[in-house]
Amino acid sequence: MENSFLNEFKEREYFNQCTNSEELGQLMNKKKIKAYIGFDCTAPSLHVGSLLQIMCLRLLQKHGHQPIVLLGGGTTRIGDPSGKEETRKILSEKQIEKNIKNIEKVFKIYLKTANSKLKPIFVNNYKWLGKLNYIKFLREIGKHFTINKMLSFDSVKLRLEREQSLSYMEFNYMILQAYDFLELNKNKNCLMQIGGSDQWGNIVNGVDLIKRYSSKQVFGLTTPLITLASGAKMGKTEKGAVWLDSKLLSSYDYWQFWRNTDDRDVIKFLKMFTDLELNKIEKLKNENINKLKIILANETTSLLHGKTAAAKAEKTAKNIFEKGSIGDDLPVININSNDISNGLNIVDLVVTANLLSSKSEVRRTIKNKGIKLNNITVEDDKLNVSIDNFDSKKMLKLSHGKKNHVILKLT
Repeated sequence: MENSFLNEFKEREYFNQCTNSEELGQLMNKKKIKAYIGFDCTAPSLHVGSLLQIMCLRLLQKHGHQPIVLLGGGTTRIGDPSGKEETRKILSEKQIEKNIKNIEKVFKIYLKTANSKLKPIFVNNYKWLGKLNYIKFLREIGKHFTINKMLSFDSVKLRLEREQSLSYMEFNYMILQAYDFLELNKNKNCLMQIGGSDQWGNIVNGVDLIKRYSSKQVFGLTTPLITLASGAKMGKTEKGAVWLDSKLLSSYDYWQFWRNTDDRDVIKFLKMFTDLELNKIEKLKNENINKLKIILANETTSLLHGKTAAAKAEKTAKNIFEKGSIGDDLPVININSNDISNGLNIVDLVVTANLLSSKSEVRRTIKNKGIKLNNITVEDDKLNVSIDNFDSKKMLKLSHGKKNHVILKLT
C-alpha cells in the first residue's frame, strides 16, 4: 500500500535516497511518527539553501506527522566537514546562542504551532553533547564505529584525497550526529532523520548505531542537493546569500530572487517551494513563463513574509519596470547628509549601496551602461552625486541593470 507522505515527497522531487522506503511507508500508514532535521547555527539566519529542508518539515505536518527541529548548539561548536574544503571558523558560544534564537523564528513562520500533536519540537543538541563524559562516550558509543568505515565516507574521503587538512574535531562530527539520532530516538521516540544527500553517510551511521545500541528500526531519508539550471549554487547571488530574514534581506529582494528564476527551473521550484497542489501546477505548465515566475515569486514570498508583502513587492516591480517610478517597497539605505554634502563619487556610492562589491566592477558596469541614477544611465565613472540629485522626499533611486534597485535616503 502506498504512503501519501512518501508519494508527495517523490512527486515534489524531494526524494533522493531512503534506507528502507517500503517498510517506512508501511509504518507511516499505520501511525503518525516524529522525524527530525538538524540545522547547524553558523550564521545569523538560514538562507534559501535550507528552504528545501524546511519544506520537508512542512510536508510532514501536512500529512499528520510531527517534525523535530534540531538546532545544533553542540555540533556547531565542532563544524560539519560535509561538502567543505576547509575547516569552518569556530564561533563563540555567545554568537551561536544568538544565532539559534534568530533561526528558531524562521521555523515559527513556516511550521504550524497551534496543534499540539503537530507543532514542531525544538531541541538543542548542546543539551546532551555538552554533558558528555569522554571515556563513557567512547566505551558506549565509540565502540560501534570503525575507522575503516569512517574513512570511506565522502565528507572525509574527498578532503583527504585533496590533501586538505581535516581536524580530529571535525572527524568526530559524524559520530556526534549519529548520537543525536540515538538521543532523539530514546527521548522523543523519533523514528526518522531527513537531510540533504551530502548527509547520507552521517544519517546511515545514526540508523546503524540505533540498531546496534537498542535493536530498534529507524529510517533515513535524503533530498537531492539543489543547483540551478545555470549550474550555480541555490541561494547565492551576486549580492550574496538569499536570507530568510527581512532584517538581512528585504521582502522585495526576496520576491525578485524568485521572479528572476531561470525558465528551466520554474515548474520544479513551484513543486518544491510552494504549497500549490501538484494538479494545479500541472495545469499551469502551459501558461506564459513570466506569469509563472510571478506566481512563484508571490507564493514563496507569501510563505515567508506574508501575502501583503508579496503583493506590495509585485506592485513595486510593476511600477519600476512599466512606469519607471521609484517604487515604494525597494530596499532603503540611509545616507548621512554630511557624507554627501561635498559630493560623492558614483563608484563609491554604488559600492556603499551594495549593488556591486568592487570599484573595478562598478567602473566596468558603467562603461557597459549598466548603472542608472533616477532611471538615467550614468555615462561617466567620475560623476559626483550631490544633494541636488535627491528628490523632495530626500530620496534617490540607484539601479544596477534592470532588476537590482535600491533607494538612498538622506538622514
